[in-house]
Amino acid sequence: MHKPSDIRAGIRKGLPLALPTLAGGISFGVLAQPVMGSIAPVVMSIIVFSGAAQFAALTVLAAGGGALPAIAAAMLMNGRWLPMGLAMGPFLSGGRLKRAAQSLALVDASFALSSRGDGTYDRGILIGATLPQAAAWTSGTLIGVLTSSALADPGALGLDAMFPAFFAVLLAGEARGKLPVTAAATGAVIALALMPFAPPGVPVLAASAAALWGLKGRAERRDAAGSRAGERRASHLEEVAS
Repeated sequence: MHKPSDIRAGIRKGLPLALPTLAGGISFGVLAQPVMGSIAPVVMSIIVFSGAAQFAALTVLAAGGGALPAIAAAMLMNGRWLPMGLAMGPFLSGGRLKRAAQSLALVDASFALSSRGDGTYDRGILIGATLPQAAAWTSGTLIGVLTSSALADPGALGLDAMFPAFFAVLLAGEARGKLPVTAAATGAVIALALMPFAPPGVPVLAASAAALWGLKGRAERRDAAGSRAGERRASHLEEVAS
């Protein structure tokens, strides 16, 4: 059984991520202030602390969508944390409340850093690596909110391109292979078809159905591959027995 590392070791691993996280937080604050005001973006960064979810919600709100579609878009983006939480859960300590508190440190970079490479995870690295990222993201959001009014046109600095660029990077990391590309293209078609008449935010949520279809197809392919492997093993055993 591995012994968890000291949280200070995790902080040292997370420090190199502070600067890019700060830059991301500033961009979010600048773009969110005209849409959400000066307080809500900072509170959101403290409570939600998820760049993907916050940019997704902000995209819906900036397009004129309501709170419910924005919340739904954010939840869809954070859905990936469910399997990550299941993987990390056995390596957290204490009772339910303590484990729930520790799980708040679960973010993408810290999850990757805490992996030991053998299917186990280091609780100390997870928590420690998240601390500088959380401070940088919240501070960056505050800086962005405070400096937003000084920018007459954020688009002049290219900050308006953050939305499509951010999600394009996420897509590039996932859309590998025929099935993921087909699911992404189907989602794009659904969103474009609904945009002329559907309320803001609805096209994004409807397009997510393509992602669910992609996941279903991937599961079916995995099950089929497992079945074929089982058949080959059974056939080999029969040959050996004969």
